[in-house]
Amino acid sequence: MKQRLVSAMIMLPLLILLVLGGLPLYIGGLVLMGVALHEFYNAFVKIQKRPIYEIGYAFVVAIFLANLFAWSTSVYAFIMFVLFLVAIIYVLKQKRDVVDLSLTFSGILYICFCFNYIILISERLDRGHIYVWLVFIIAFMTDTFAYFVGRRFGRHKLMPKTSPKKTIEGSLGGIAGSIIACIIFGLIFKLPIGVMVIISLFGSIIAQMGDLIASAIKRYVDIKDYGKIIPGHGGVLDRFDSVLLVAPYVYFLLIYLLK
Repeated sequence: MKQRLVSAMIMLPLLILLVLGGLPLYIGGLVLMGVALHEFYNAFVKIQKRPIYEIGYAFVVAIFLANLFAWSTSVYAFIMFVLFLVAIIYVLKQKRDVVDLSLTFSGILYICFCFNYIILISERLDRGHIYVWLVFIIAFMTDTFAYFVGRRFGRHKLMPKTSPKKTIEGSLGGIAGSIIACIIFGLIFKLPIGVMVIISLFGSIIAQMGDLIASAIKRYVDIKDYGKIIPGHGGVLDRFDSVLLVAPYVYFLLIYLLK
């Protein structure tokens, strides 16, 4: 636990840089997406799969440039199409198989597209520099409260085959923690409390789904953590697994609610 708290204190300045906007945000996104994608691909190498690292890295750089120069969505689509054609050439030359191709683009969609919504919230929404904190508050408070409530009161397993330590009591504690934290956040920044409750309630459920998906992948490839870069937490993907699904959820819900 001490190691986890120390790691959390180290990560806090990084999160502050991540939500500042502009170049620090783009560089932070580039680094974190690149590391998380690398960890995702490495996980499948453990079971003799060979995702195309170069294609994934190329798309990470493309997202960085797209954010830096404000490229349109059509440019994203064109880049994805070109990279897909290049990947097809890999397959046709029998350097990779169809499973490797699928894993390559699954990583891009799962990590790069989802993570990039953090940047979109910060840069494209009014008061985005404030709203972007909701992504991390929902994800991290859900994880923190679920951990402590589960340790103290956990009796009934949530999904034992996927994540044996998670409990229903912990899950409910995570939802409660997310709601409480977002209400406090809303009071501080004078945001609609009803909106905060809606976002935090369903956001917490989605955060836990993201955590369970990451756990299912780890169980499938038989690894404990995606990496070791963050003491007490594992890799970047271990720490941001719930954030990945919460980010697009918060973005689209805010667009709808802020009309």
